Amino acid sequence: MFVLIILLGVVFINSIRHFEYEGIKFNVMKEGEIIFYNSAFPMYSATTGKHIADYNIYLRNDPRKLKDIPFEGEVKLSEMLVMNSTGFNCDGDGIIAVANFVQIFDALGIKVVKDSNASCDSQGRYMFMQLQPGNVTSIEQTGPACYNLNINNCEILKVTEKFIVETLIEINKLKE
Repeated sequence: MFVLIILLGVVFINSIRHFEYEGIKFNVMKEGEIIFYNSAFPMYSATTGKHIADYNIYLRNDPRKLKDIPFEGEVKLSEMLVMNSTGFNCDGDGIIAVANFVQIFDALGIKVVKDSNASCDSQGRYMFMQLQPGNVTSIEQTGPACYNLNINNCEILKVTEKFIVETLIEINKLKE
């Protein structure tokens, strides 16, 4: 009986530290007072096609809870993403959100640029993302590969991480 209790305890603790969401495996990690949700995806050489390494992603929001953020549309990937913002500091969260976003998309092989003169490309030749204030934190697709990330109450980390998770889900579908 004692062994069974220990085994159940180990299984329970393991299930708290590791979970799968929409086909993506996550590990829960605590660094000081901050909880991170870690996942990784393989990176391949553009010239040889060989696996180089795994790229680690660290989110600050539980991906299972990000499902509550409305996403009207679907992720359409392209080689370039133009990101525009009206500027969100949000006690430093804006800087963290944009830096994480750029690093992750760069690791995915998608070049991220800022061009305040750019707008949605009706032909979908590049992804376009507008970070803007909104009454509700949400994502809406406005063109073939164009998105408004609506940010309410400085929830910039939540909305950018929602888009990252949706992108990883889309990449997993492409592998199938």
